[in-house]
Amino acid sequence: MRSKQSILMAALLAALLGPGVPAALAADAPATASAVDKEGWYKHIVDIEFVKQWVDIPPKPGVMLIDARPAARKFDPGHIPGAINIPDTQFDKYVDKLPADKNTLLLIYCEGEKCMLSHKEAFKAEALGYTNVKVYAGGFPDWVAKGMTPAVSGAWIKKQLDDKTNLVLVDSRPARVFAQGAIPGAISLPDSQFDAAKLPADKATPLVFYCGGLKCVLSGKSAEKARAAGYTNVATYPEGYPEWTQLYGAPAAAAAPAAEPAKPAALLAPGKEKGTATAASFIQVMKDSPASLVVVDVRDAKEFKAGAMKGSINIPIDQLEKKIDSLPAGKPLVFVCGTGGRAGEAYDMVKLMRGELQPWFIDAEITFNADGSFSIKEKK
Repeated sequence: MRSKQSILMAALLAALLGPGVPAALAADAPATASAVDKEGWYKHIVDIEFVKQWVDIPPKPGVMLIDARPAARKFDPGHIPGAINIPDTQFDKYVDKLPADKNTLLLIYCEGEKCMLSHKEAFKAEALGYTNVKVYAGGFPDWVAKGMTPAVSGAWIKKQLDDKTNLVLVDSRPARVFAQGAIPGAISLPDSQFDAAKLPADKATPLVFYCGGLKCVLSGKSAEKARAAGYTNVATYPEGYPEWTQLYGAPAAAAAPAAEPAKPAALLAPGKEKGTATAASFIQVMKDSPASLVVVDVRDAKEFKAGAMKGSINIPIDQLEKKIDSLPAGKPLVFVCGTGGRAGEAYDMVKLMRGELQPWFIDAEITFNADGSFSIKEKK
């Protein structure tokens, strides 16, 4: 029998949540980072509002989101973006996936409030010495029910393609990057040129958007645009093309126009592809004479604010065309982003619209730090 205190709490929550929410359901709503008194539950329970502040692409530092459900049946066809899969039944097998820093925030979830896998896994993580463990009791069902976009795995996409389902796989990277290699069967619809008219007429068609990996925000942006256009079955593949090539190999690149000879600027060395500068030469110039370049970061303002190269300016790729006349002449322009995709698109745009400038771009994975430093990982 419910206590008088729980009845009062239920009534209060029902009043706060508004009409149409039964008091019994309100009483069971998990509270942010609070303890609960349910048999077998872990002591630190969080709700979707707590989780949302930590879920992002690129993933935020200091946190790991863990899906405790089975891989093929649950995680692969749908999970929270950025989560890794450590099934509770195979916890010992995959324990090496956990971070070395025992103070890392571990957010663990499974299949809703009746699912105990996340709680069991939380106790196991705590036993290993992790000090900041929390369970999202609402889990994946709550995530989807609250209107959040889910993610799918590469294995699930591969199965859909092999089974020839009606899945439409959409590559949100610039067309020039798509031409260099894409997931077989994908269509090219660059986020900067998003047009819902190019998607299937049936708004219930399953759509999965992908781009250049966990540092690329384009697929998430395109997915939200598709949802805003009325599509009801939308997901992302955040690990994108980089993971796909690791899992299944790189497909043959589409035929591309012959590269024009690059016009080297002083100190920068041309890379393999038209318009690129080698990472080594760029790093050296940024070390020796950064004022000799104009570095233009074409990532979103949110990404730029989180971390950017010292001295760089921010013009998001979807604003570049409007601001292209503001680009300075006289110094080489170097476009940068997280994976090289948007930077390459910026290069193409400037070459077309302002051919008198000296544009370059860095076609590599770049990690931007809050202190203005950066690191570059060359593509293989």
